[in-house]
Amino acid sequence: MANVKVFYDRIGNTLTVWFGDSQDEYVCEETGDEIILMKDESGRVIGFEKLNFSEAKSEQVRVAFETIAA
Repeated sequence: MANVKVFYDRIGNTLTVWFGDSQDEYVCEETGDEIILMKDESGRVIGFEKLNFSEAKSEQVRVAFETIAA
């Protein structure tokens, strides 16, 4: 089972999610929807960052993931 790391930066208003090793980040690609994809050297997405993320009203932020077989 892979580890998922979620970071919320209140000052920068960003939500960053890693489902790969952040040390493997090679290049970033902005999608145009205030989402930045972090990719490894082979081009596989290992994380993403949501810009201008607003904190939910509650103390918890729920993030749902769906996996597909490769």
